[in-house]
Amino acid sequence: MRRLFSGAWILASATVFVLAACTVEKVPDGPVRPAPILHLVYFHLEDPALAEDLLMDCQQQLSVIPGVVSYAAGMHLETGRDSVDGDYDLALLVGFDDTEAYQGYLVHANHLELLATWRSRISSYTIHDVLDQPMP
Repeated sequence: MRRLFSGAWILASATVFVLAACTVEKVPDGPVRPAPILHLVYFHLEDPALAEDLLMDCQQQLSVIPGVVSYAAGMHLETGRDSVDGDYDLALLVGFDDTEAYQGYLVHANHLELLATWRSRISSYTIHDVLDQPMP
């Protein structure tokens, strides 16, 4: 399995700034927290040239599912840093307020349709589900 942990945290950190309009909670004197539950997916496609098509399909089908409170997707940002893992074709971050919303997302028709449509074109994927744990 590919080590994509560092890329997940970089994407999540960058998303904090991108999703300011989708705030769930603001840390006192700190950054905006996009959602308590973060679902991060890193896709490797059979044909990397299809990443833009997958990006559009994700935007159209996943971002509108009820319970999604934050959403971001995109390709690797090259920063010249050797420690940043860019070994993926598309990364996706979806945020939820609670596990019920997340469970509803997983069985929603849009999510299932996207999986059925893209399954044969995805060579592998890595998923990280993160529970945001703000300091008391």
